[in-house]
Amino acid sequence: MKNRFGLYLIMTDPVVGYAHCAQAAVDCGVRFVQLRIKNRPRREIVSIARDIRKITQKTNTLFIVNDDVEIAGEADADGVHLGQDDLSIDAAREIWKTPGKIFGLSTHNEVQAQKAVALTPDYIGIGPVFPTPTKAIADPALGIERAGRIAKTCPVPHVVLGGLNETNLDQVLSAGAVNYSAVRPVMQSRNPKNEISRLQQLWRRHYSGISSDEPPDEDRIASSP
Repeated sequence: MKNRFGLYLIMTDPVVGYAHCAQAAVDCGVRFVQLRIKNRPRREIVSIARDIRKITQKTNTLFIVNDDVEIAGEADADGVHLGQDDLSIDAAREIWKTPGKIFGLSTHNEVQAQKAVALTPDYIGIGPVFPTPTKAIADPALGIERAGRIAKTCPVPHVVLGGLNETNLDQVLSAGAVNYSAVRPVMQSRNPKNEISRLQQLWRRHYSGISSDEPPDEDRIASSP
């Protein structure tokens, strides 16, 4: 996976429904979409995951399932994202041996980010940057500068998240974040495609000066200073 891909979309209770939101992400060329559902019957989560797999299949959008490696396998997702209290990455790899699958790991401070390097995840999540209601028991907020330092010093590709939106994204990117997730702005939008596009445009302008009407060019972005 490339180190610089911008928006990583986490889908949790989108007002327009999971399928609609996933299609908007595919239409906008979002590189990663993660399905994060809590406190719902397993059969329902598997069904939604399979629907999203159909939408993302044969596109440039990679589909990640949160927490559950077995559901990820059943849905033939592209990868799984694990939290600090979930199954270990080594155990998940032992269960899901299909070649080429992606394993992400959440980190919430410098120590966890440093320990993650030895576990060789494909990427780490860094956050939350700001307090956020999307988790029932939230980890302490890192703040912009601290999250940026972790992102700049960790050699593993990262996604910075937690309370990000159009008003603070540029500050977070300036502090050192490269890839990010903005959950509520997209999940609460009746037009997620427009919201995704606005976030992508902000990111492109910050990193490469690509005009808002020009399609993304990851190779060009990755080679920019």
